[in-house]
Amino acid sequence: QDWARKQAEAGAHYLDVNLGAVSGKAEDMIWMIEQVQAVVDTPISIDTNKVAILSEAIKACKKPPLLNSTTSSKEKLDPFVEIAAKYNASMIGLAMDETGSPKEASKRVECAGMITAAWMEAGLPMDRLFLDPIVMPIKFMQDQAKEFMEAARQFQMLSDPPPNISCGLSNIASKATEKKLINRTFLVMAIAAGVNAVICDMLDVDLINAAKTAELLMNREIYADAYLQKS
Repeated sequence: QDWARKQAEAGAHYLDVNLGAVSGKAEDMIWMIEQVQAVVDTPISIDTNKVAILSEAIKACKKPPLLNSTTSSKEKLDPFVEIAAKYNASMIGLAMDETGSPKEASKRVECAGMITAAWMEAGLPMDRLFLDPIVMPIKFMQDQAKEFMEAARQFQMLSDPPPNISCGLSNIASKATEKKLINRTFLVMAIAAGVNAVICDMLDVDLINAAKTAELLMNREIYADAYLQKS
């Protein structure tokens, strides 16, 4: 609850609730959601790829949540889209399929296209869809940062209006020594490539200020001398 308060006060649009390796039970996810909602009004991001957990946990959400996340694999994608439609929820779609995370931008675009098509066929608004081009650790897969950027650029051509583009930022610096610097630099580059949503620590002031500045330079925000003070 303390962590939820701090992230909400810092301006988070959603609070990601993740059981990690602790539990695979729906009742535990529900308990976590209830604990967060007891202290803040910020909507929940239900972080699970298990439909059984999601279908129960979403009933505990006081506001339409963000479903984090599905892949383009039909057996996962269809139930997620159906739940999103039923509960007026938003959804993150990972640009991967049952074979795993693609190495090439082209395969990422193919997977993202399948997710976008399913979303559109359900008649859901594009501003509630988030596509994740998949962030790989720079320490082990250095070439993948460029593939991420290229995929993000192409995702913007999948529909009009385009879907949101998101990323799980901390993955890029996994096991690296200069985590904060790598995260900050990558996020600025990702914003330039089209990313407009990110899972991150809102308490990292340098990171948030870098993101605000990148948004400004991409003409997504109106300049003001006090732009860093804007929420």
